[in-house]
Parts: sequence; C-alpha cells; structure tokens
Amino acid sequence: TPRPITLAAQDSVFDAMLAMLRHNVHHLPVVHRGHVVGVVQLADIVRFESRSSLVLVRSIFQRGSTNELQDLLPDLRATFVRMVADQATAHMVGQAMSSIGRAFCQRLCELAEQELGPPPVPYCFLVAGSLARDEQLMVTDQDNALVLDDAYNPTEHGEYFEQFAHFVSDGLAACGYQYCKGGIMATNPRWRQPLSEWKRMLTEWIHRPNPETLLHSSVFFDLDGTHGETVMVDELRDLIATRASRDGAFLSAMAGNALNRTPPLGVFRTFVMEKSGEQRNIINLKGRGTAPLVDLIRVHALTLGTTAQSSIDRLRALEEERFLPASTVESLRYAFEYLTLVRIRHQAEDIEAGREPNNYVEPDRFSDTERQHLKDAFQILSNAQNFLRIRYPARPRGWKPQ
Repeated sequence: TPRPITLAAQDSVFDAMLAMLRHNVHHLPVVHRGHVVGVVQLADIVRFESRSSLVLVRSIFQRGSTNELQDLLPDLRATFVRMVADQATAHMVGQAMSSIGRAFCQRLCELAEQELGPPPVPYCFLVAGSLARDEQLMVTDQDNALVLDDAYNPTEHGEYFEQFAHFVSDGLAACGYQYCKGGIMATNPRWRQPLSEWKRMLTEWIHRPNPETLLHSSVFFDLDGTHGETVMVDELRDLIATRASRDGAFLSAMAGNALNRTPPLGVFRTFVMEKSGEQRNIINLKGRGTAPLVDLIRVHALTLGTTAQSSIDRLRALEEERFLPASTVESLRYAFEYLTLVRIRHQAEDIEAGREPNNYVEPDRFSDTERQHLKDAFQILSNAQNFLRIRYPARPRGWKPQ
C-alpha cells in the first residue's frame, strides 16, 4: 500500500480499533518519529481485549465445570499483568481482581447446587479478608465461611453443606486460590453456622476478646456475602459496626493487635531486612507494610461505626466524618496506594518472568528515588502506629471512646 493508514506509538488500543473500523483494514503499521517500529493486526487486539477483567468475569459464568474454570488461570494472570502494563491504580487492580475472585466463588456455588441439588435451607457463602475489602491480588489464599438459616439442623442438613463447602473450596484451590493454612474456610465445621450462632460468636469476640478471637476479628470483621441470601451477612456487618464502636476495651485490644507488625525502618530510616533463611535481604511488603496499614485503618473504622469494607472507603468515611485530619487521611491513602502498587508491580514481574509471584522485594534493586518513596510510605505507617498507640492505650473493661 503506497500511503498506508498508520498508528503513532503512543496511540491506544481503542485508537487502533477505530482506525481499523473506519478504514476497513486489519493491519496497521506503528510509527515512532517517522520510522516503523511494528505492526498491529486485528488478532492482536482480539487477544488483548480478551484479557479484560469484564470479559474474564463473563467467561467464568459461561464455564460448566471446575476443570473448565481451572483453564482460566492463565487468563487471570494475563489480565493482572495487562492492568499493570496499562498503569492502573492499586485500587483499580484490587477491585478488578476481587470482582474476578467473587465470580469464581459465585460460579462454583452454582455448580455445587447443580451437583448436589437445591440447598435444604437458605444460606449465604461469605468471603472475608482482602476479597471482602476489594483488595485481592495474585498472591492470596481463601478466607470464607457459610452462614446458614436458623432452620438448619446438623443431623438433617450437615452432610449437604459439608459436601457443598468442599466442592467450592477445592474448586477455588484448582483456580489458584490457595487453601487457608489457618483453616478459615467453610470446609471447617466451625465456620459453617446458623445466623444466630454467628451473631453470638461475633458478640462474644467483641465483649470478651482474647488473642485467638482478636485474630479471627481481624479476618471476619472484613466480610461480604457473595452468593445466596446476602442479607444475612448485611445483618452481621451491622452488628459489628454497632457493637464494636461501643466497646472501648475491645477497640484497645484490636489496636494492640494492630501494633504487632511494624514497618521495616531502622533508627536512621535504613531498611531493616530479613537476615537469614530463604528470604534473606528482603522485605515482606504485605506483612510489614500493607497488612499493618489495613489493621490500623480497620481500628479507626470500627471506632467510627462505619460499615465501609475497603481500606479506601474506610479512609473516605474517616475523612468525611472528620474523625481524622484530612492531611492524615491523605498520607495514609498515599502510603497504602504506593505500597500496594509496589507489590502489584513485583508480582507482575514475577509472572512475566515465569516465577511464582510473592510479596517479597529487594530494596537494593530499586532506584534511589524508589527507595526514598518506599521509606516515606513506611514512615507514614510508623507515625500512624504511634498515634494508634496513644489513642488506644490499654483500657479497663467498661471504658467508652470519647
């Protein structure tokens, strides 16, 4: 073609699609500073668009078995890598990956009902942790449970829901969502309970906290109903927001629990890294960064009594109610976004290199500017933990927040 239709290197995929439709062509040379640097064809765009999170969610609901769902794991990883390449924000990536995670849960629940028959009593499949907060990434495990109607009878209905839980949990594991090492899954009889029992347990955790129940609270106080009678989970969320905000001793206990993991900064803002084992000279970005941030934001949110679930929505609520100064909220938002984005980019690099993604980074591989931003984010976390320590000291039973 003497004078072909071309694309500039900085044009978007959408621009390419418009040009192909407008001029009825299937191939477009890509030009940078007057030189051809590549060719885009229609098949490339089709493959690219197939990695959209919305397309993947639609595909999940079209699959008819666990094996067919398992075949989507490469598409899940490709979608994640594509979003990183498109420079999506950490919040956008978390929302997209969580939407995909919920779709897997919902489809597996549907397939379980097809396999086992209609449920004998109403139920809700509950997810907790990062998925409930819309913060799920590529390295994740399962945190789920079943909330059952109060008509549930273990003798008559127990076998059905045990088989149901194993079907869904095994299916999630096949699709890349690892089993929870702590057993926080619906396959554990402890986490298959009637609604009234869930309310009793949550109330007990708030009014009589101990180390074990505080850990459970850190997981189950971020909860979302993904399939079934989701109104039951709404009731649990309302119960937590109401009762926790009124119990000062519980809030102090949760705050103390949130201070167990500290950022990896030394006295002179030097990185404190692991010194032995397989993770030598690395930093656990989740364990020493985003997880402590999530914990302290949750404590403030519980005090406020908001039912917001994601860390970003909780920060927004704290700002709107003037619970924290706007500057403090903005700093926490920046730290959370930056640390999460570093995790995301690191996991995408692992996937592209054919490695299993993880949460460990080596600061020595960062540029001076990147290391400075990392230190700034960790310093914000450290300052926020110091404030938490002052605001929620150990309190006697019966103390109420001002």
